[in-house]
Amino acid sequence: MIALITGANKGIGYQTARLLIERNVTVVVGARDDERGRKAAAELGARSVQLDVTSAESVAGAAGWIEKEYGHLDILVNNAGIALRQDDPAPSGTPADAMRATYETNVFGVVTVTNAMLPLLRRARAGRIVNLSSGLGSLAAATDPGSPFLEYNNLAYNSSKAALNMVTVVYSKELAGTSIKVNAADPGYCATDLNDHSGFRTAEQGAAIAVRLALLDGDGPTGAYLSDEGPVPW
Repeated sequence: MIALITGANKGIGYQTARLLIERNVTVVVGARDDERGRKAAAELGARSVQLDVTSAESVAGAAGWIEKEYGHLDILVNNAGIALRQDDPAPSGTPADAMRATYETNVFGVVTVTNAMLPLLRRARAGRIVNLSSGLGSLAAATDPGSPFLEYNNLAYNSSKAALNMVTVVYSKELAGTSIKVNAADPGYCATDLNDHSGFRTAEQGAAIAVRLALLDGDGPTGAYLSDEGPVPW
């Protein structure tokens, strides 16, 4: 099996790559910084391709390289994501430019990569698309007075992950009846560069759900939003 993981030179993406390699999957590390991608791939025993999810040209180039090297793609893990720092973290203090930048990577980048890789995934015997979401994208959790996520009221990041959840659903509906499954993974609050390593879970723990969804058998779900503990409320 061939897997492409975006943003796989560090964090959850890197650990997802490592765990898939342990399961005899051939992994392609997608990284915006080609040098960092090559370094991570060398450490992992993987291959790398330069891939900036915000650049249609870069994404098309990566798709062309994968087609030339492998002819198909079995697994796509849309892992690349950003969370921008703000002087004023309140929704009313969030500049529109911060929203645009966040969506360019977390939402539009996923759509660009998915559309470019779908022809290759359709050639696989059983294609799998995993979108790295977050519990912060859950509308149910955001409005539950008892939820630990209630206080994390980040407009740009949270809404981008909620949008990503809908992106997951609509692709799963289009691909229903095919061998391609599309799911959203909630890795939990992991210590990564995204949050200055403040999370209480490790990147490896966060990668576990992505790996499980990447390796689903034919009876597995599609259009689901899942964590280690099971379904996450939308």
